[in-house]
Parts: sequence; structure tokens; C-alpha cells
Amino acid sequence: MALPGVPRVPRLERFRSRWLALIPALSIVAVIAAVELDSGSATALAWLALIVVPPLAAVGLGFLVHGSRPAWTLAAPLLLALAWASRDALVGEAAAVVLTGMACVTLGWLLVSAVPAFWLRLGVYAMALIDAIYVSADLLQGPNAVLSGAVPGAGLPALQAVHLGHAQMGFGDLFIAALVGCLLAADGPMRQGDLDASARRQWVGAGLVAVLALAFDLLFFAVDELPSTVPVALALGLVQSLKGLSRPSLTR
Repeated sequence: MALPGVPRVPRLERFRSRWLALIPALSIVAVIAAVELDSGSATALAWLALIVVPPLAAVGLGFLVHGSRPAWTLAAPLLLALAWASRDALVGEAAAVVLTGMACVTLGWLLVSAVPAFWLRLGVYAMALIDAIYVSADLLQGPNAVLSGAVPGAGLPALQAVHLGHAQMGFGDLFIAALVGCLLAADGPMRQGDLDASARRQWVGAGLVAVLALAFDLLFFAVDELPSTVPVALALGLVQSLKGLSRPSLTR
């Protein structure tokens, strides 16, 4: 959440549409429906992730994070090789997490470039709401287990979900965090000449996510699965509220 630098690309802004804000929420509905209707689609999604995540991660590493350098794109194939060679080890899982996270930064940047910020924030809240409804209604657990357990082929890394030790998260959980980070990075400085305001806002958001997620995790004493998108959406709302409260003092 604190990593995206999100450079502006005017050419992409020509394609801006508020309807694209539906993508985060619809991604959950579409994936769950596909896995429910045909469990073989989980393997297809695993192959899709293996193919598209590394190049997307290369773009994120080389151009979209704070302080990035084009040479950093070379880290993507190295991380993929490490995730492949040590697929069942913690170091391989960590490499896969970095790849998936950087790919999510690129996807978040594309959405931020193509969707007005107001509508995209609503899209984030809608995604968290649908995720919470699916989890509470026990509609997500089965398809999510099938998707997380799918592998593109023998020995190949599975990049459609995040595994780190005994912890497990869906692709969408990292995606929403990266998307919110891109939103905060693109939100501009709070004061004229305050070039670091966006970066500070990202760190505030990341800190809020950490605190909210740790508090939210206490619910694991009562349930086995939680919607990880909810703390991120709450953090976005809190950051926006803090930004609104700071405006009157800046206009004096």
C-alpha cells in the first residue's frame, strides 16, 4: 500500500470511465461463479496468473513504485525462478508474494489511470461489502479453497493466491491493498509545494490497515475465515475522513 508511486500517463486518461469502477467488485463475483460452475476453471485461472503476473510485476518493479528503476524489471524473472525452484519453501513463497504484490500494483495503477477517483473509491467499498457478504454467507470458502489449491502444472508456482507459511490470502486481498495505495498516491499533495504528502498519506493508510487487520484478526477465535478486504476499505475511509478534516485549517 505504501509502495506505489503512480506516474500519470495522459494517454491512458483519455479512456477514463466511471463504469470501470465495477471491476473490483465484479472480479469477486465472476471468479467465484466460474469456479462454482466449473472447477476446471481454477486451473485455467492458475495458468492465467502464471502467464500475466510476472510481466505485470516487472512493470510495477521497474516503473511504478517509489524510487523504481527500469533495471529493477530484471528482478521479476529472478523472483519467478526462485518461486519455481523453492515452491514449497518459505523463500519461494515469499518470492511469489512479491511477484503477486507488484502485479497488483500495476493493475491498481491501470485502474487509477482509467477511473475517476470518486467512483473508484466506491468500487473499493463495494468490493469489501461483497467480500464480507460472501464470507458471512459461506459462499466464498469452497470456491476459494479450490482456487487456492489449483496449480498450473507439476512443480510450477501458483500465483493466483498468496501462501506464506500457514497464512493464505486471495489475489483480490493483495489487489485491493495495492489499488488503495495507488489511489492515495494519485490523490495529490494536501498543501501546495508539499510533494511528500501523498507518500505520507500512503504510510498512514498502511499503518491503519496494519492496526485494523490485527484487530480484525481477533475474530479468528470465533471463525475460520475473514474478508481481508474490509480493513483496507475501512482504512481508505479513515484516510479520506482525515483529509477532509484537515482542509478547513489549510484555507485560513
